[in-house]
Amino acid sequence: MKTLICGSMAYDTIMVFKDQFKKHILPDQIHILNVAFLVPEMRREYGGCAGNIAYNLQLLGGHPLIMATVGDDFAPYAQRLSNLGLAQDHIRLVPGTFTGQAFITTDLDDNQITAFHPGAMGHSHLNSVSLAHDVTLGIVSPDGREGMIQHALEFAERDIPFVFDPGQGMPMFSGAELLRLVEQASYVTVNDYEAKMLQDKTGKTLKQIADRVKALIVTLGADGSLIHADGKEFTIPTPKPAAIVDPTGCGDAYRAGLLHGIQKGWDWEMTGRLASLMGSLKIGSRGGQNHKYTRMELADLYREHFGSRITL
Repeated sequence: MKTLICGSMAYDTIMVFKDQFKKHILPDQIHILNVAFLVPEMRREYGGCAGNIAYNLQLLGGHPLIMATVGDDFAPYAQRLSNLGLAQDHIRLVPGTFTGQAFITTDLDDNQITAFHPGAMGHSHLNSVSLAHDVTLGIVSPDGREGMIQHALEFAERDIPFVFDPGQGMPMFSGAELLRLVEQASYVTVNDYEAKMLQDKTGKTLKQIADRVKALIVTLGADGSLIHADGKEFTIPTPKPAAIVDPTGCGDAYRAGLLHGIQKGWDWEMTGRLASLMGSLKIGSRGGQNHKYTRMELADLYREHFGSRITL
């Protein structure tokens, strides 16, 4: 059973400014802002929603297929995917473009200034769900606007259940478009802020949205998550992380657990707990793809935190 992951592939360039932004930005002069920050510490991480979700799903023993568009600079990422054994059949190179890039500068107060260049993501509609075979589940995660609309429609037309994960792409859509995407999906997952935005844009309550899908999942960070399904609300706790290092990619790790539980046909409590565990484990390492666990280790950690066994 293969899971088709439609979404972004990106490089995250993270820089640390060894001071506080507020000391160097004059509030009364922001109309002529011109500042430069010396960043002696810099690292580059492999990221993007599709890349992060696929990485985590493979840790769980799933069979992810990545569908994404990338640029001329993708070679190092392609080599990484080869080393990890992740298929690249549905990753399309768009000549003359860059792979998606996030440039993040953080100060000592953990404030961030981020610039994001979508690059090849704007061509995601060049990929088609019809080109992927033996797919029994999918996810439409943040990507190019046209691509997200197209891939959701293609999943629906082929009766392939999929998760709609609008994420930071939500502002690209009108309320009517979001409602149509929700109705095409089998599952919807958002964080608490996105849940409020989804309600505001569609004019629907969470219950009304949940009634349109098999499950509506709302993540709450350290407070766990809520799963609205089968007319019930399941409260899912978050295991206390061993360390809090970097929240980048925690949501993607959670979604991988969600996809794995759905593919396995688990109940919502077990599925949600696995998803929550994946997010909690990810926060203990930098970047979205640097945590490493065997399936046995993950199963042991699940039993340790939740007192029951799972077979991954």
